[in-house]
Amino acid sequence: MAQRTRDCHDIPESELTPTRDWRTPALILTSAGIILTLCMGTRAGFGLFLQPMTFDLGWGRETFAFALALQNLLWGAAQPFVGALADRKGAGRVLVAGGVLYAAGVALMAVSTSGLAFSLATGVVVGLAQACTSFAIMFGVLGRAYPPERRSMVLGISSAAGSFGQFAMLPYAQGLIDHFGWYNALLVLAATTLLIVPLSWVLVEKRGKSGRSTSEQSIREAVREAFAHKGFLLLTAGYFVCGFQLAFITVHFPAYVVDRGFAANVGMVSLALVGLFNIGGSYASGVLGGKYPKSQLLAGIYLARSAAIALFIFLPATEFSVYLFASVMGLLWLSTVPLTSGLVGQIFGVAYMSMLSGIVFFSHQVGSFAGVWLGGYLFDHFGSYQVVWLISIALGIFAAAVNMPIDERPLLRVSRPVTGA
Repeated sequence: MAQRTRDCHDIPESELTPTRDWRTPALILTSAGIILTLCMGTRAGFGLFLQPMTFDLGWGRETFAFALALQNLLWGAAQPFVGALADRKGAGRVLVAGGVLYAAGVALMAVSTSGLAFSLATGVVVGLAQACTSFAIMFGVLGRAYPPERRSMVLGISSAAGSFGQFAMLPYAQGLIDHFGWYNALLVLAATTLLIVPLSWVLVEKRGKSGRSTSEQSIREAVREAFAHKGFLLLTAGYFVCGFQLAFITVHFPAYVVDRGFAANVGMVSLALVGLFNIGGSYASGVLGGKYPKSQLLAGIYLARSAAIALFIFLPATEFSVYLFASVMGLLWLSTVPLTSGLVGQIFGVAYMSMLSGIVFFSHQVGSFAGVWLGGYLFDHFGSYQVVWLISIALGIFAAAVNMPIDERPLLRVSRPVTGA
C-alpha cells in the first residue's frame, strides 16, 4: 500500500539542520536576508552605470543592454543546475562560490574596455553569481530550516529583504558614482558583495560525511516527477508572465512616463516607490500564503496586476496616477515569489526545492527577456507601448487562469529504502 516517503520535513532534524546549534533558524533567516539584500540590491543598481560608462567608453547603449539581457538569461538557465548542486552538496559552498564570483564579476565590469569583455563580466560571471546567491538557493535553505506551517511567512520575509535591497542599494550606488566616479564605484560595490562570503557560513547545512542528500529520490527522479505533475507545468507557465510584466515595466516605464509628457524624475521616483511598496507586498503574501491557498492568491495577484494596468493606461494620466500605479504594482511586484516557491516546497517537499524552484525561475527569466525585447521591438514598429501593455493585461489573465486549478496537496510516494544513489 502506498504511503508517504520520508520527505524533507519528515527527515530527522539531526540530518537536515545546520551543523552547529548556534546556527538557529532566526540567524539563518537574518543571514539569508542580508545576502539577498546585497545580491538583488547590487543588481538593481547596474542601470545607473549605463549613461556614464557608455559615454566615457564610447559604446552604444545596445552594448550595455545586451550584457544585462545576457545576464538575465544565463542567471535563469544556470539556476536549476546550481540549485541541484545546492540541494545535493549544501547551499553554503554554492553561496561562497557565488560571493566570490559576484565580486570578481563586478570588478571585471570596471576594467572592461570592450563590449565582449563587458558581456563576459556582466553577463556570464555576474549572471552565474546571481544564480548562486539569489532566491532559489535561499528558499531551499529556509525551507529546510523552518517547519511547513511557518515556511510561507519566512519566504515572504526573505523576499522582502530582496525588495529592500532594490530600494536601499540604489542611492548607495548613485552616491558612489557621484563622489568617486563609475570606475571606483564598481570596485567599491565589488568589495561590498564580498560580504556574501562570511555570511554564507551561517547557511552551511549538515549533509553527512559523504555530502549526499538524505532524500530518497535522485535528481533525475525528482525532475521526472515534477514534469509529470500538471500543477508544476501550470506554475511554470504562470511565472513566465511574472517575468514578462516586471521586466517590461522596470526597463521601459521611465521612458513611457516621459512619452506621456512627465519629467524624467517622475519615472525614477516611480521605480523607487515600486521598491518601497514591494517590501510590504512580499511580506504580506508570505503571511497570507500560510493561511490561504497559494494558487488562489497567485491568481488574485495576476488579476490585480491586469486590472491595475488597464485602469492606468485607459484613464487620464496625472502625476498622482503614475505614483499610485507604481505603489500598487509595488505591492504586487515580488509577492508572487514566496507563493510560487512555497508551492514547490509544499507539493514536492524541500529536498530538491532549490533545483525545482530554479526550473520554474528559468521560465520567469525567459519572460523577462521577452518583456524587455518585445517592448523595444513593438515600440519601434508602432511608436508607442500600447500593444505591449495590452499583451501584459492578457498575459495576467492567462496566468490567473493557469494558477487557479493547481492541486496544492503534497505528493504521495511509495516508500523504499534510502540508498546512496
